[in-house]
Amino acid sequence: MEIKAINFGSIIIDGIEYKKDIVLEKGKIFKRDKKISKKYKDEFDGHTPLTREEDIPWNCKTLVIGTGYYGALPISDDLKKEAEERGVKLKILKTPDAVDFLNKLNEDEFKEINVILHVTC
Repeated sequence: MEIKAINFGSIIIDGIEYKKDIVLEKGKIFKRDKKISKKYKDEFDGHTPLTREEDIPWNCKTLVIGTGYYGALPISDDLKKEAEERGVKLKILKTPDAVDFLNKLNEDEFKEINVILHVTC
């Protein structure tokens, strides 16, 4: 899988451009459904946070979270707590750094992780 964070607001995976936040779960690509977390925007200075209420791909050893081009995606404490309870390591990076990290993984390493990438802020 080849991932490119080309600019603010989009990401290219295997030649296809995505302009929405995405979830990679066991090599499959899904759009992040953040509707359930929108109710917390006011608590996070107008940003919709990533919360445990979303459909988080927990079936992995490591969950890589790309927090946006500038790293502004808030991650709720309850999500961090659930990761700890489940024994899932969180690797939280700005999205361009997350893409660099992912592209350095070999195929076997990539199978052990799931990914959430925020493509804006």
